[in-house]
Amino acid sequence: MINLLELYIKLVGLILVGFILGRKLPNNTSAYVGQFLYWVGVPISIIGFLLQTDLSGQIWIAPIIAHLAIFLGALLAWLRIKAQAHFTDSVPPATTQGSLILAAMVGNTGNLGFPITLAMVGKEYFAWALFYDMLGSLFGAYGLGVFLAAKFGNNTQNQMQIAKVILINPALWSFGFGLLLHQVTLPSPVVFCLEKLAWGAVALSLMLIGMRLSQLKSWRKLPQAGSSVFIKMLLVPMILGSTLSFFGVTGNAAQVIVLQMGMPPALATLVIAETFDLDRDLAVTALAMGMIVLLFTLPVWLWLF
Repeated sequence: MINLLELYIKLVGLILVGFILGRKLPNNTSAYVGQFLYWVGVPISIIGFLLQTDLSGQIWIAPIIAHLAIFLGALLAWLRIKAQAHFTDSVPPATTQGSLILAAMVGNTGNLGFPITLAMVGKEYFAWALFYDMLGSLFGAYGLGVFLAAKFGNNTQNQMQIAKVILINPALWSFGFGLLLHQVTLPSPVVFCLEKLAWGAVALSLMLIGMRLSQLKSWRKLPQAGSSVFIKMLLVPMILGSTLSFFGVTGNAAQVIVLQMGMPPALATLVIAETFDLDRDLAVTALAMGMIVLLFTLPVWLWLF
């Protein structure tokens, strides 16, 4: 419980600092911070933590479970839409359906999942979170997510442009580079500096979340967003979490997977919603609501798993 309290203080504190800065600084500041993290900060943090991570065991099963969670979230959201149509004779617009499904699919397993995993489980199991994010959430968002956005959205002109994000994503390249460096013994000062830079990038990522939340002002679609958040952060972790032992995943590894499955909707869902002209207000509301719900669900998953 002490660790959880310390985590809350750090998470809420850094996000609050970012929120305040987001209100005080020019609106484009978050864009510059995001670009820096995208091209420099996140890649360095991945390499820095990966060098000290144990890559033995069944970590390759993490992305498999990630894809199962993504497909299950999409399926449950689709069934929710069909149920609404059946019982109320009202069908949400296609753009709203797309945002509902996206918000239930992909979680913020990087900016939030990484620091939470490191704080609650430790660096020894960071590879599980990393593989879940890099080979699971990334491809889920810009693979199936783009496909669904093109199907439900009004703008398909940028479909190929978004799909190429996977190929040029520096985080994915640094992931491969970090795997290669993991086989090499680097000087201790280099490893030390990379670790400190990695933690700095984590702190800046949390502040960026606060900066972006300070720009989110729409709460009028709270009921619809609530259904996606319920699926993403409660149903999916509960259903798949109870089956992890069948995959041979137990102990701390299982805890990491459940924590990753229980993360709020990813920022990528908002990016995709804006690009394909989906329901942006719904995507925004789901992001903000998910951050609040996380404070209550974290102790539940830590207690159950």
